[in-house]
Amino acid sequence: MSAVGVAVPADVELAPPQGLWADAWQRLRRNPGAIIGFALVIAFVTVAIFAPLIAPYAPGEQNLDAVANGCCPVPSVSHLLGVDALGRDELSRVLYGARFSLLIGVVAVAVGLSLGLILGAVAGFYGRYLDGLTMRLMDIMLAIPGFLMAIGIVALLGPGLTQIMIAIGVVNVPIFARLLRGAVLAQKQNDFVLAARAVGVRPRSILVSHVLPNAISPVIVQGTLALATAIIDAAGLGFLGLGPQDPSTPEWGTMLTDTVRYLQSAPHLALAPGIAIVISVLGFNLIGDGLREALDPKLRGRA
Repeated sequence: MSAVGVAVPADVELAPPQGLWADAWQRLRRNPGAIIGFALVIAFVTVAIFAPLIAPYAPGEQNLDAVANGCCPVPSVSHLLGVDALGRDELSRVLYGARFSLLIGVVAVAVGLSLGLILGAVAGFYGRYLDGLTMRLMDIMLAIPGFLMAIGIVALLGPGLTQIMIAIGVVNVPIFARLLRGAVLAQKQNDFVLAARAVGVRPRSILVSHVLPNAISPVIVQGTLALATAIIDAAGLGFLGLGPQDPSTPEWGTMLTDTVRYLQSAPHLALAPGIAIVISVLGFNLIGDGLREALDPKLRGRA
């Protein structure tokens, strides 16, 4: 029997087709790793937003009586994670540090994503000399290790949170640019783009309304993974002393630097910010892997 002759029973209802994002959401809901990632990220964001309400002390509040006999006392009921060398509550500083890590990650990725989208979309869609010049510049930037480039930019601009966000954002620009360029090159040869050109739609409208919405999926996945990398890079720059110069700023990398001399006597001071970094990075990585499996047709069978 031919396929044309097959009839669908009248009592059978065909499910309406789902869009790309609705289908991806259904796959994410069935992915245990993505669910765990969302839970970790939601907890991370909640702590960052409500840190003043959750933290038992202010991040700069000192309890000198706790360090009267030397640094650093073990955790107690009044200080669940102990206190640092200046008598500041470690738990409160870790909770407030989530704010700085979230801010750095979001702003840095937004900077890299914005510039990368513009460069990648224009280079991939218009091509020719503009594409060659832009991609050679991106190749030069990619030839330099990302963290080393970030150190150089911060050293040039001077240490500080704003400089860290700019440096990490610039490091992410070539990654987003090359990724979007490849997606745009694949999409602009599709029939719907050729049809839009045939009826006289302006190239800019084709790029914004037709090409970019279909090419943005891999960039969103990379943006989620870039958030995790940005948090690690920010902590690394802070550990090297290139972060905020105010010693009262509870940034996780700077907190790790302050505990180096006490690793033998008070290792819990290093464990607290270190575990916070691991948990936040793990959450974004799990979400990124889940999105990649949900949006990539080659991996959908694994989701």
